[in-house]
Amino acid sequence: MTFEYTILILGYIFGLYMAWNIGANDAANAMASSVGAKAITLRQAVFVAGILNFVGAVFVGSHVVDTISKGIVSPEALTDPKVAIVGALSALIAAALWVFFATWRALPVSTTHAIVGAMVGFGIMVGGFSSVNWWKLAGIVASWIISPIFSMVLSFLVFKIIYRFILTQKDLMARAFGLSPYFIGTTFFVVIMSFLCKTPLGKRMALDTITSTGLSLAIAALMGYAGKYLLKRHTKKTGAEGVEHTFRHLQLVTACYMALSQGANDVANAIGPLALIYFFVSNGSIGGQIEVPITLLLFGGVGIAAGIAMWGHRVIETMGHKITTLTNTRGFSVEFGAATTVLLASKMGLPVSTTHAAVGSVIGVGLARGIEAVNFRIVGQIMLYWFITVPIAAITSMVIYKILCLIFF
Repeated sequence: MTFEYTILILGYIFGLYMAWNIGANDAANAMASSVGAKAITLRQAVFVAGILNFVGAVFVGSHVVDTISKGIVSPEALTDPKVAIVGALSALIAAALWVFFATWRALPVSTTHAIVGAMVGFGIMVGGFSSVNWWKLAGIVASWIISPIFSMVLSFLVFKIIYRFILTQKDLMARAFGLSPYFIGTTFFVVIMSFLCKTPLGKRMALDTITSTGLSLAIAALMGYAGKYLLKRHTKKTGAEGVEHTFRHLQLVTACYMALSQGANDVANAIGPLALIYFFVSNGSIGGQIEVPITLLLFGGVGIAAGIAMWGHRVIETMGHKITTLTNTRGFSVEFGAATTVLLASKMGLPVSTTHAAVGSVIGVGLARGIEAVNFRIVGQIMLYWFITVPIAAITSMVIYKILCLIFF
């Protein structure tokens, strides 16, 4: 078997393994707070997340990916195509192994940062430290601090608003129905704006900011008042239970959006390196942008869905139950805070991780009940894994690249 086809077969194997790991670890970003708040069961969450991640990866995912360096490694270090595809394979294996280990420990990590760290390791081996864009890497490091703090503050404030204007009032349901158009409308505004700005399909629609904002506002206003009508018609419960029931529906909207968006955005982390290898074997060269065949997106979508079904429950349990106790109002605050943080950061060009924003939001609603309501032992473990993701993935990638060079060159 030729060198190229051997690398391609290994690329398929480890591309599927990376997709499986992405599904297993990242399912918690969308579904953990819904499970923790008992809006849906764990089995339902795994089923819904699997379907929506698959649909997002295949139908909304990017059909074009940049070269796997993503601006982290100098293009001069990737001039030899054979070196580039062996580097892509070593990065894929290193990132997958690290995400697998973190998922086995039931801890949420950024799969994007794992693949970036792995590319840094490969870049250092090929072109030395000068081949790495350290400013770009510094932006990623800054996002470890900025995004969790921002989403933590936002979720804290959203829950405090719900607490102040609904949960502490005498006429709970009248307050909840009265404010429901604002909460529903704001939720739909964030979801639609996020879809237009964050997903590859939304970017291909290429709507300018004014059009996107106007369209989102119009749909949000319509959905706000339609939602109020439906809630008043179908909500039979009263008191605090009725309020939680009301926010349960909003929580499910944001959870479903995040699952769809997650599949669309994260499939490139698994399929990007595989697409680069596939492109080289098919064409004998490597371009700046690589067309991704629909078969590879299907391949990635199946891998992500399988990861969610088989191991998605591990990290969901940690984020949904072990950091703090969640209710539907707190779960809504978590998902609203995380989705808004990712949307704003995306518009500002900051490379935030959905994982970091979601964990920051869970901590924020926990702190709204007091510092003793947050399990800081678990939070400390999660933070440690965030900080070591890039260096561990980089070192692992260096070792694997060296082994692959001894085998193939």
